[in-house]
This record gives sequence, C-alpha cells and structure tokens, in this order.
Amino acid sequence: MPEVTHPPETSETETLLKLISNRGAMELDQEREGAWIEVIRKMDEVYSDLLRYEVDLEHKNAELEEAQAFVTNVIESVSDILIVCDAKGLVQQVNSAFQHMLGCSVADIVGKDIADVIAAQDRAKLVPLLKPRGASDVVDGELRFSREGGSSDLFAINGSPRHDHRGRFIGVVLTGRPIGELRRAYEELHKAHHELQRAQRQLVEQEKMASLGRLVAGVAHELNNPISFVYGNVHTLMRYRTAIVAYLDAVHGEKDSDLTAERRSLRIDEILEDFGPLIEGTLEGAVRISEIVKNLRRLSFSKLGEVERVNIERLINTAVLWAVRTKQVRIDLQMEVEPELWISGNEGQLHQVIVNLVENAIDAMRGTESPRLVVSAVRKGHEILFRISDNGPGIDKDHISHIFEPFFTTKRVGEGTGLGLWISYGIVREHGGELLAGYGPEGGATFSFALPSA
Repeated sequence: MPEVTHPPETSETETLLKLISNRGAMELDQEREGAWIEVIRKMDEVYSDLLRYEVDLEHKNAELEEAQAFVTNVIESVSDILIVCDAKGLVQQVNSAFQHMLGCSVADIVGKDIADVIAAQDRAKLVPLLKPRGASDVVDGELRFSREGGSSDLFAINGSPRHDHRGRFIGVVLTGRPIGELRRAYEELHKAHHELQRAQRQLVEQEKMASLGRLVAGVAHELNNPISFVYGNVHTLMRYRTAIVAYLDAVHGEKDSDLTAERRSLRIDEILEDFGPLIEGTLEGAVRISEIVKNLRRLSFSKLGEVERVNIERLINTAVLWAVRTKQVRIDLQMEVEPELWISGNEGQLHQVIVNLVENAIDAMRGTESPRLVVSAVRKGHEILFRISDNGPGIDKDHISHIFEPFFTTKRVGEGTGLGLWISYGIVREHGGELLAGYGPEGGATFSFALPSA
C-alpha cells in the first residue's frame, strides 16, 4: 500500500477524505472504499460528540463551581456556628462564625478531635451528639466551648447525622447558637414577673389591711364605751364587796346564833369567797378586751409616731430577753447581732415586733425536744437585715399565704388573737420594710425583714 502523506494546514477529516478521493495515491476497491468512508464518518460523529460533551462538561463544572461558591457563601454568612465531623469525631469543616467565636483559623481546628474544643465540664454532653443514628434522628444539647481566656457562653446545639450513598453513618453536622444571653434575659424576665406578682399581692394585701383597719377602728371605737362601763362596774363591785365584808363581820361579831345559822344556810361565806375570783376574772377579761381594742385602734393609724435613732443591739437584747423571761422556758438562744447598727424609727413599735416574733417562735417550739432560737441582725448594703429562726415544725404550706392576715392564728382557743403578726407586718411596713415568712435551711420557720440603716 502506498505511503499516505498529510498535506500541511489541513484537518484530519479533510486529509482522510482527500486520501480516499485521491485514486492515484491510494488504490481501493469499491467495497473497501465504502467501509473506510463509513469508519471516517463514525469517527467524525464520535469526535463531534466528544466536543459536545466537553462543552457540556465545562458548563456543568461552571455551574457546580457556582453552586459550591453559593453554598460556601451561605455557610459563611450564617451567624450560627457550624461544625462538620466525621464518624470518629474529627473536625472536617467549620464556618467563620465558629472560627470567630474560638478566635482561631481553620487550620487550627480542622483535623482536631471535637472534644478538644469543648469545655471540660460539658464533654460528657458531647457523647450523645456524636453517636451513630438514623437520618431523621436529630439530637439537641447545650455545650460550652473552650477558648483562650476561659469557656465560651452556653450554646444550644443540634446534631444531625450524615450518611453516604449506601446509608452508612459517616459523621455529624453540629449547628448552634448562643443562649446564655437569651437565658439571662429570660431569667430577668422571670424574676421581674415574680416581683410584679409579689408587688400585686402586696398591694392587694395593703388594700385589704387598710379596709380592715378602717373597719376595726370603728369597731374599736364602739367597744370602748361598754369596756369603760365594765371597768367602772368592776371597780364599784370591788368597793361594795369590801363594804359588805366589813359590815357582815361587824354584824356577826356578837356571834348571834340565829344570824350565824342563817349565814351558814345561805352560804354567805362561800359567796364572799367567790366574789374575789369573779371580780378578778371579770377585770382580767376587761383588760384583755382593752388590749385587743388598743391593737385594733393602732392598726387604723398610718403614722410612725416619734422617730428616733435606735440602737439595734440594745433593742434586740432587751426585747428577746423580755420575751424569753415572760414565757419562762429553757431554749438554746443564739444572738448574732453586729455592733454599731442603727436605724431611724419608733423604738417602742420595733420592740413590739421583736417580742411578737420571738414569742411566736417559742410557742411553735413547744413540742420540740431541743428548742433553738437564732436572732440575728447584720448589715447588708444600706439596710439592716433582721432574722428570727427556730427549729420547730415550721409553717404549714396551707397557712403561709394567710399568716399575716388579721385574726388568723394556729394557736389554741384563748392563747392568741391572730393580731400579733398582722400588727408586726404593719409596723415593719411603716418603717420602710417588708416582713417575710419562710422555711429555715434546717427546718423550722424563719421571719425576716430589712430596714434602712441610719
């Protein structure tokens, strides 16, 4: 077969066609010539397809690069942190938000174990986030990250599993956003809500107390008149008794048998003996009613009275010792009063508050095996914090919301009027504080209030 030559500056297709058409250069029969032409045509089609595929591939590569750039741009623009880990927990990719949060570059993070950038106290919480699981099983958690200068703020983390085309678990994608500030804001909102509720309850209680104060003031005024009659009548009866006894002694001085027999039959001596207890009991009841009326009348007043500088140490020592001696009981008394504490107020009214609280505490510990009473006063900022705690049975949960209501008492009939804590509450409020009831850390009840220091 003669040698085939390629003329310069011609394409391969044109050269082949020329070779075939050039009978002088290549002698082929008709059958072979047709076969060569078919081969060349097929080659031309394949070459055209290759060129078309190459153009399509270049278009698809350009679209893929644009899509990858778009996804990367979106990931970098997200404010939430994003971490991609493999099945062993090694970091494969992070976004700029995570880098900025840790204060380091991608090279410092990629390839490291994710546990190395988690705060030590939260590493146990990382385990459920990295466990293999189904595609739809998203796990939530809360983590702090370790960075230079200490731990980061708290982050809410979502862990989504990654799987390959065969469905095998190949890692997780962790996304998170800081919730420390949100949680602090929620706690502040929750605290403000509780303060608002407490203020609302206090306003309702104050309005209730003011209404009751006006009511009992009128009742006290009406009771004063009959009480004064009882007082006057009792004192008159006492004088009458004295005169009758003297007269009967004079009459029976001569020991007349008839008068003596009549005196015995009428039981005059027994009647005279009953006169004393009856008058004393009546007088005691009148005094008790008078004290109740005084307390009721005091509740209708809103003025402090005479204001003076009060030495807290002296006030507490006097009031506590007076209350303990009055009750005549043995208790473990602990006084924790800082020296040189002063407030401005009415010493007599504050003395009444301390006495009421101490007496209530002693009464509450009546059945306690080793009664202990702790009375303290400490400086807290610009206030003086008073606290009276006992180790008794404490306050019933059903009673604590009613404990400062007037006439509410848990004592037996005849032992209390239910006005002591109400009066104390009003006195403390008039001095710029609030009397609070609660439970002690070791059981028992605790009453506390804070007043501005002088």
